[in-house]
Amino acid sequence: MSVRKLKPITPGQRFRVVNGYDAITTDKPEKSLLAPKKRSGGRNSQGKMTMRYIGGGHKKKYRIIDFKRDKAGIPAEVKSIEYDPNRTAFIALLNYQDGEKRYIIAQNGLQVGQTVVSGNEGIAPEIGNAMPLSEIPLGTIISCLELRPGQGAVMARSAGAFAQLMARDGKFATVKLPSGETRLVLITCSATIGVVSNSDHQLLVGGKAGRTRWLGRRPRTNPVRMNPVDHPMGGGEGRASGGHPRSRNGIPAKGYRTRSKTKASNKYIVERRKK
Repeated sequence: MSVRKLKPITPGQRFRVVNGYDAITTDKPEKSLLAPKKRSGGRNSQGKMTMRYIGGGHKKKYRIIDFKRDKAGIPAEVKSIEYDPNRTAFIALLNYQDGEKRYIIAQNGLQVGQTVVSGNEGIAPEIGNAMPLSEIPLGTIISCLELRPGQGAVMARSAGAFAQLMARDGKFATVKLPSGETRLVLITCSATIGVVSNSDHQLLVGGKAGRTRWLGRRPRTNPVRMNPVDHPMGGGEGRASGGHPRSRNGIPAKGYRTRSKTKASNKYIVERRKK
């Protein structure tokens, strides 16, 4: 993993920091695992704008990712590590022994030619292998974690993300999540061993506004510059702050807890994330 700082030969390249893409082994995706991806531009079925600041961007195709890892006991060879425009992490193409091909989220250190496997029993806790929390040694760094058995990975999926298995008690395991929250998860939920790939993603610098437009994001208006009819922080003479920072519908932005005190899953949270 590495990043490159470009020489300032144009204004857009002056502050640009790009990914070295050392881990990428091919630039051609597996055609059978591609799906069309339509852009909405933030509009609903009536054509009305329901999400602001969305539009434009480069055309993409969706890579169908196997988040469930449900081919138990069948070894697969890592054929390639690829770039995915739909996520920050890299993806790995697996060739299973029965001939099937699938994409998974790649972990740091996953190499082409390596064999990975998923299953319930007798699986070694090595990078790229997926197994239930009941089979993973305590203290192991994990990623692509399920919240409900069979649901598929929902937590610790972005570049450089990882969780840690802290303890097991009865049918629950205690897991420290990337946010800092410590939570109880059923031991029948599966997870993948290792840290998600492309951990240098946080070091990248766009260098110019155009790169954000290529990602499909339009310029965002600062609320202080709006009128009172548009935002609670709008209005006033000059750059008046207009009271406390808050969202468009009036919810305070700093320090205000929005989580419901009666939410059913509160009993599974051992320790809240730090502010």
